[in-house]
Amino acid sequence: MPWIAICVGLAAGTAIWTVLDQIQSKQVDKIFGQELEAQLDLRARESLIRFDRYLSSYAATTRLLANHRKLSEYLEPLFWSRDEAVTPVIYKDFRPLWLPDFFERDALTAPSHVLLTDAQGRVREIFQPTAEPVPQEIATQVPTQYLDEREVRAVIDRFDDRLYLLASDAVEDAGGYDMGYLVVLVPVGDAFIGASQRGLDLGRAAVALVDSDDQRILASVDSSTLPPGTTLADWSDTYVITSQSLPEYEGSDSNLLFATFVPHASVEKMSRHVRIFERRQRFFAAAVFVVVFTGVIYLVSSRLNKVLKRMTRFSQRALGIPEPGFRRGGNQLVLLEEWIQHFTQLVMAAREEMSQRHQAEMRESEALKAAVMEASLDAIVTLDRYGKVIEFNPAAERLFGLARTFAIGAIFAERFLPDVAQAAFKRLLDRSRHLHREPLGRGELIALRGDYSEVPVEISIAPIELEDEHFHTLYIHDISSRKRAEQEIKSLARFASESPNPILRVSAEGLIVYANNASRPLLIAWSADPGEYLPDGWAREVAQALETGLPLERELDLSGQVYSLLLAPIRDLGYVNIYARDITAVRRAEQESRQHQAELVHVCRLSTMGEVATGMAHELNQPLSAIVNYANGCTRRLQGGASQAEELIGAMGQIAAQAKRASEIIRRLRALVGKQPPIRTQADLNHLVREVCSFLEFETSRVGVQIQLDLHAEAIPVRVDLVQVEQVLLNLVGNALDALEERPESERHLRILARMEGDFAEVLVEDSGPGIAPERLPILFDAFVTSKESGMGMGLAISQTIVENHDGRIWAESELGHGSTFHLTLPLSLAAKDVDGDTIESLEP
Repeated sequence: MPWIAICVGLAAGTAIWTVLDQIQSKQVDKIFGQELEAQLDLRARESLIRFDRYLSSYAATTRLLANHRKLSEYLEPLFWSRDEAVTPVIYKDFRPLWLPDFFERDALTAPSHVLLTDAQGRVREIFQPTAEPVPQEIATQVPTQYLDEREVRAVIDRFDDRLYLLASDAVEDAGGYDMGYLVVLVPVGDAFIGASQRGLDLGRAAVALVDSDDQRILASVDSSTLPPGTTLADWSDTYVITSQSLPEYEGSDSNLLFATFVPHASVEKMSRHVRIFERRQRFFAAAVFVVVFTGVIYLVSSRLNKVLKRMTRFSQRALGIPEPGFRRGGNQLVLLEEWIQHFTQLVMAAREEMSQRHQAEMRESEALKAAVMEASLDAIVTLDRYGKVIEFNPAAERLFGLARTFAIGAIFAERFLPDVAQAAFKRLLDRSRHLHREPLGRGELIALRGDYSEVPVEISIAPIELEDEHFHTLYIHDISSRKRAEQEIKSLARFASESPNPILRVSAEGLIVYANNASRPLLIAWSADPGEYLPDGWAREVAQALETGLPLERELDLSGQVYSLLLAPIRDLGYVNIYARDITAVRRAEQESRQHQAELVHVCRLSTMGEVATGMAHELNQPLSAIVNYANGCTRRLQGGASQAEELIGAMGQIAAQAKRASEIIRRLRALVGKQPPIRTQADLNHLVREVCSFLEFETSRVGVQIQLDLHAEAIPVRVDLVQVEQVLLNLVGNALDALEERPESERHLRILARMEGDFAEVLVEDSGPGIAPERLPILFDAFVTSKESGMGMGLAISQTIVENHDGRIWAESELGHGSTFHLTLPLSLAAKDVDGDTIESLEP
């Protein structure tokens, strides 16, 4: 019976394993197919994310270039007219000053061209580092669909049958005015796509850009492996291809797909390894199943045999029956069948549970390991007992710039460490083997990249002790950024002491906490040193700045050397930073500027008087002629002896009156022409308007126009420099008379209106001349702008300077063909608002 049980167990176990093997093979293939599809899709998405981040890096770099200080300072003095013809300036042999090299610093593929356009997209300047010319489509005009004044654009499109990345952003000058756009053009080819996929193993996967219309490859990571121009159908037998849509780029005519190629060989190799491993596991499980199944049946059968034998012997002794009432074989088979059915169900359930648990643990372990290795931001390298690399994650590939296939098997210390660092690395390894020591194997070293360039890293070593093997896992972190930050912090810490301008820090109580070397003149003037208190007056200024929380500006004169002090409060920390600047040269330059301005105003006044000289001569001729006539009359009367004393006295009075009138005319002329410092006096604006009109009586008679005066009923009190304001009015009225000469005499009208509007006095000079063209109005008050053949173009420019110095405004309104109106506003004199007109008139010279 035991031998029959063994044979039955072997046969039943083999049959059950054969059936389960077929079922489980199909199930494993299905699970593996689903897992493989998910892995391929994940790899394709990661490749697309890396490509999109690479494009974002170009967009960010373009924004940095567009907002760089050098470019804004370069654009500050430029003025680009909309109507002028444009011929782009091309930089071939050198980089322009406004273009720093951010691309090399950020490890980006260098652009083939950098364009600088105006606000209409017309190309003004081109940086062309190679002999390759700019594509014809954008050589002179960048289409508006590639430009956006609010945000940076990064678009891939075809120009001259070639793919380019076009990144653009708006640029401003130092004053914040929009000037145009900065356009970066980068060819999209092998180098570009390869740079976007750093760390990608070409033996395991490849990527390409594909035209979605005809499924043709436009550019790939390796044109020798995937030549441009071939279709996806040409590679379907060699690769598993996953196509994804690129993010939409507004304005682009291209319809591109991002394709990921995984070789069939690697997929099939992975599948074959999984199947072999799974079959081996199932074979071991089946062998165990059959052995256990057979053993159980054998033990049960042996036990039944013993029981049946004892029952047979007992029945024979007790009943004397040679054989019991049942046969041994029949009873054993029934019992064995029941046991086999029950045991088979238990074994199958346990095997299925064990298989599922084993597969789940394998998937979880592999997924966790892959996730940790792939997602780790730090490089992870595993070494065997001899120091050879047996594992190399993607972060290590990026850090060392070396593919995993070339790193595996290399001795880490010899390949990735310079000679000077190998001894320190050996000490770290030795320290890591003694787990009871603190700290463990951790330290900073210098590592070598794939191109043998050096990079500072921090290495932490974790030992792995197995029964027969010893391994070390290295966690390597790139500390280049940290080193640069430390250096930057050190340089910033020395910033204040290195500053050539005085910088001080003062507490709320006026205690000088810090003062750099350049602050010595201020400390001497205040008779204080660091650790001592400021003088009371300056301590109050510090307290006021902290109380208001607003910066205060003060000036300090030290024996002719003038400092501008900015008190910047830091309220949350309770101190004030004092930033001083020597403005002696600035103040001297301002004084010289005021002197030059006064001289220029005097020259313009002489020019104006040259224009009215004829009228003044005519006006002066009248009292002189009257004096001559009265003197001749008196002479004749005295010679004839027939004159009365009263008549002679009356004639002499007329002579004196006319002489006084001539003297007044000369006095006004000398006051207008004379060079004197600006003097502000109280005046009536109505009186100034009348006096200017009297200067121009001859000119108005010559032109044939009568000035219509519309003055305010009461005096208009202003505090001004009389000569300068009269010069402004002379310029405005003189320009109006010149404009009227272009009109027929019957259409010549000139009106001067004076009024008060709120806190300002306003004078309007209206003429019926031909008007001013709209395009000339914005530049009307610029220097050297004139429409007269013999004019200097300085009258209105100087007039604007005089009015602004009086805190007023001057502007023009005009309608072509219907005349012009010039507006002049001056602040009313607050001290004289309640003074009547007679009082103001008495203040006039």
